[in-house]
Amino acid sequence: MYQTRDSKWVAVGATEHTFYLNTLKVLGLEPETFGDQHDRAGWPAMKEAFARVFRTRTRDEWVAAFAGTETCFSPVLSLAEAPLHPHQVARGNFVEVAGVVQPAPAPRFSRSKGAIQRPPPEVGEHSDEVLHEWGFASDEIASLREAGAI
Repeated sequence: MYQTRDSKWVAVGATEHTFYLNTLKVLGLEPETFGDQHDRAGWPAMKEAFARVFRTRTRDEWVAAFAGTETCFSPVLSLAEAPLHPHQVARGNFVEVAGVVQPAPAPRFSRSKGAIQRPPPEVGEHSDEVLHEWGFASDEIASLREAGAI
């Protein structure tokens, strides 16, 4: 993962030689600079070069630069951004239940459709139940609640 000019992140996984060469091409780096991509001795210099170059553009500028290339590259999305990404939308990977956007059930099967059975709990809705399961007595839970711990 590499930080971009706008303090966001991108991920690169160019382990196959073709993807590695294509990544270097998009980054404007010459393969001869680093020697054999699998020689671990050269990895620190390669990593620093990648980091330096990725800091020259924003994450979205890099997404545009890598669009349509055969590389292993992706933007690192925030939890707020992920459900809105076109790939996630096209695959229906997120659903909204009771006003809460959340991952859709997975895995998906052709005959057995997964479904969310009920809305997500409110914050603290099951605190007493969980604490009882963990062995807390009712008076201990009451003390925790009185102290503002739960």
